[in-house]
Amino acid sequence: MSIQQKKIQELIDKRAQARLGGGEKRIEAQHKKGKLTARERLDLLLDEGSFEEFDMFVSHRCTDFDLDKQQIMTDGVVTGYGTIDGRLVYVYAQDFTVFGGSLAEMQAMKICKVLDKAMKVGAPVIGINDSGGARIQEGVTSLAGYGEIFMRNIEASGVIPQITAIFGPCAGGAVYSPALTDFIVMTKDKSYMFLTGPKVVKTVTGEVVNEEQLGGASVHGTKSGVTHFVAEDEKEGILLIRKLLSYLPQNNLEDPPIANCMDPIDRFDDNLNSIIPDSPAKPYDIKNVIESIVDYGEFLEIHRHYAPNIVIGFARFNGMSVGIVANQPNYLAGVLDINSSRKAARFIRFCDAFNIPIVTLIDVPGFLPGTSQEYGGIIVHGAKLLFAYGEATVPKISVILRKDYGGAYLVMSSKHLKGDINYAWPSAEIAVMGPKGAIEVLYTKEVAAIEDEAEKLAFIAKKEAEYTEKFATPYNASKYGYIDDVIEPRTTRFRIIRALQSLATKKASLPPKKHSNIPL
Repeated sequence: MSIQQKKIQELIDKRAQARLGGGEKRIEAQHKKGKLTARERLDLLLDEGSFEEFDMFVSHRCTDFDLDKQQIMTDGVVTGYGTIDGRLVYVYAQDFTVFGGSLAEMQAMKICKVLDKAMKVGAPVIGINDSGGARIQEGVTSLAGYGEIFMRNIEASGVIPQITAIFGPCAGGAVYSPALTDFIVMTKDKSYMFLTGPKVVKTVTGEVVNEEQLGGASVHGTKSGVTHFVAEDEKEGILLIRKLLSYLPQNNLEDPPIANCMDPIDRFDDNLNSIIPDSPAKPYDIKNVIESIVDYGEFLEIHRHYAPNIVIGFARFNGMSVGIVANQPNYLAGVLDINSSRKAARFIRFCDAFNIPIVTLIDVPGFLPGTSQEYGGIIVHGAKLLFAYGEATVPKISVILRKDYGGAYLVMSSKHLKGDINYAWPSAEIAVMGPKGAIEVLYTKEVAAIEDEAEKLAFIAKKEAEYTEKFATPYNASKYGYIDDVIEPRTTRFRIIRALQSLATKKASLPPKKHSNIPL
C-alpha cells in the first residue's frame, strides 16, 4: 500500500470513528431511551445525500479532570449544511453520546461557525438540542461559549429564520439560545427545558416536581407558551420543521416560496353563508372557516394548545404563503387577554420580518376583564398586539366575521393601524360595545323607571334592536371608509386572493430610527 493510500485509509478510519460519536454503547443507550442520535436526526431532516459536514475532527482543548484522556472527535455536536426540498439550510445537532452533549469552547465555536455562515449566505438555521448543559470541567469558557451563541442568535434575528428542536434535556443558560430563535419544537416525554432543575427548586422553594412537571413539552406547550410545537416523537418533530420551512423565505430580503396550486381561486363555499349562529352568544369553530378558505384546507397551526382563544399559523392562498391570525369564538368567546395578545404579537412581528402577508379573521367581543388581567399588565400586553399590527409593513388583509367591539376593534388590524384591505361579512357588528352593554349605559334611568318586568324586557329589546341597526353594522363603518367592502361569506377565499394579488407590489417604510421601543 502506497503512502497516499495509507493516508486515505487513515482518513476513512477517522471519519468512521467520528461518526460513531461516543461509541456504540452510548449510541445503544440513546436508542434505549427512545431517542435518535445526532446523525440519525440530520439524516431524517435533510434531503438524502445533501449533508456536508464541518469540523468533524474538532475535539476539546481542556486539560483538567482527566478530560485530556478522552479526545473524542466532533466535541459533542455535528454541524454543516444541506438541503430541505432542495433549499439550502444550515444545521447543528448536539450529540448526547459525547460528554452528554455538554457545551464548551470548541462546541460553541462550531455552532457559531454555522450561524456565521448562514448569515453570510442568507439561509435558515436549524439547531437540534440534546445536552446536559455547560461542561463544568471547562469552567468559564463554557459560559463564554453560550454568550457567543446568544449574540449570534440576536444578530440573526429577523435576518434568517431560526428554528430549534429540543429532543432531550436543555437546562440552565442553555435555554436562552432556543428562546432567542423564532420557533421551538419539543417532543412529548423526551424533552424538557428549565432554568433551574427540580433539585434546586426543592431547595429554594420547597416545591417537589419532576423534570416533566417543571419543563416538559406539555407544560411549555400549554402553560408557558415557550414551545410552538409539541410533537409525539422526534420523527414527527422533524416533519413539522420541514413543513414549517416550506412557508418561509430563505432570509429577510426574499419573498416566501410560491407553491403550485390547483385549488380554484373562485372556489365558493356556501357553508360559510350559514356558519355564523343566529344567537350572538353561540360559539363556532374559526378553524372551520380557515380550512374552508385556504388552499386545500391545509393550515399549519402554531401554539395550538397555548392561549387557544386566538389561532395563529401558516397557510396558502393560490400558492402564496400567508400568516393567519384569528379569534376563536369556541374558547372564551375569542376574547383578547394577556397570553393571546403576546402570542399573536410575536407571530405578526415574525411575519413582518420575513415578508409574509398577514390575514386576520375577526370575531372578538373585547378584552378579558378582571383583576388578574389588570394586575398582570393587560394594558401593556394588549399594546404589544396593537404595536405589532401598526408597525407591520407587509400586506395586511382582515375580515370581520361577527363581533368587533371597543378597543379590540382598533387592535385587530383596523384601518386606523394601516390595514390595507378590510372586509366585513354582513353579520359583522362593529361598535364601541355590544347592544346589551350599550343599552345598560345609555338607558339606565329609563329602565329603572319601568316597574312591569315584561314591559322592561320589551323596552330593552326594542332599544337593543335600534342600537344594532344604527351602530353595530358593517355599513355604518363602511360609510366612513373604515371597511372597504361588505362581502358575501362564501366568496371570502376569492376576495382575499384578489386582495393579495393587488398588494403583491406594496412598498411601505417606517420613519428612520435605530429601532422601535415596543412595550415589552
